[in-house]
Amino acid sequence: MKVDRLVSMILVLLQKERIGAQELADMFEVSPRTIYRDIDAINMAGVPVRGVSGAGGGFEIMRGYKIDNKVFSAADLSALLTALSGLFSMVGGSELATVLAKVKSFIPADRADDIFKKAGQICIDPAPWTADRAVQPCLETVRAALRQSRLLQFGYTAHRGVKTRRTVEPYQLVLKNSQWYLQGYCRTRNDFRLFRLSRISDLQLQQTSFTPRDHQKPVLDFTDTLKTMQTEIRLRIHRSIADIVLDYCPNEYFSPDGDTHYLVRFPFVENEYYYNILLRFGDKCECLEPPHIRAEIRRRAQKIAAIYGAP
Repeated sequence: MKVDRLVSMILVLLQKERIGAQELADMFEVSPRTIYRDIDAINMAGVPVRGVSGAGGGFEIMRGYKIDNKVFSAADLSALLTALSGLFSMVGGSELATVLAKVKSFIPADRADDIFKKAGQICIDPAPWTADRAVQPCLETVRAALRQSRLLQFGYTAHRGVKTRRTVEPYQLVLKNSQWYLQGYCRTRNDFRLFRLSRISDLQLQQTSFTPRDHQKPVLDFTDTLKTMQTEIRLRIHRSIADIVLDYCPNEYFSPDGDTHYLVRFPFVENEYYYNILLRFGDKCECLEPPHIRAEIRRRAQKIAAIYGAP
């Protein structure tokens, strides 16, 4: 959100005597051209920012200036409170608490009730209903390592339950699909990796610091790749699990089949993850076609039955 970036830039400018356009661009992961446009917007909002050319030049707020709480509209402040409160509820930390307090200080007393009411209309909580809060201490340790550029050591349970010990340079925390991940350079594998925090054990913050290396952000959107891998299969499901199946495909893929069932065009990839999804639906779901996937589900179901001694 642009308003978040503008407020963050104002806070940075208030804290620093002078900062260059490229440094701001790197900090907010935008182009220098965008920074120049943002500076113009900040000036238009009434915050006097000037540019200083030459060696040691950059942008600075005119000395003696104190920010006026009328710079932000009620909608701006509501949006900022919503975003910052959601972020604070997820990761906590004194830095976010300080920024949240600063934003609240901009709220005029005569508009406070309306602004807080609007901010409360959206609640951000990405955790599952039955979340395991054991990830929180791990999250705090990773954040400390990020701030101080210190190495992390931990045990990691990877695909198929393989356990290894890793030494990692931390670079980024990622929240994806209600799960926290650490992106870092693994010195054990000599490459960048994405580690799911819930699979980390015996996390230890090392005293050894490191010099950050150039790195790219992890690829987090596999929509296009997934489309090339997926094929549609036909399911017949009981209406009692329709809400669960809707997590994986839209309403348009459903068609009624009598009073109690639906026929569903289900996007499917032939791997463990997707077969486990279908098995999760239990006896409320039948794969109608293609035949080879239907046969594979039957085989897996028979293996499960054998564990329980079914005839």
